Amino acid sequence: RDIVELIKAIGYETLSVSQMMEKTGLKHRPNFLEYHLNPAVQEGFVRLLFPDKPRHPRQKYLLTAKGLALYKEII
Repeated sequence: RDIVELIKAIGYETLSVSQMMEKTGLKHRPNFLEYHLNPAVQEGFVRLLFPDKPRHPRQKYLLTAKGLALYKEII
């Protein structure tokens, strides 16, 4: 369920952590990362724009092919 909300928030966009938190209405960054973003990345639904530099200052996240397939199913 947490991942589904995140996938709906991202859609076809490329978003930063703060943008995703704003769209999902979540405020606590550590919880957002632990329970929403990191599991979505680990399960292959979301990927980093700069995968070789996780701490890139302009890091953003977007859906993978697997994430887009789920997004199309749920909208």
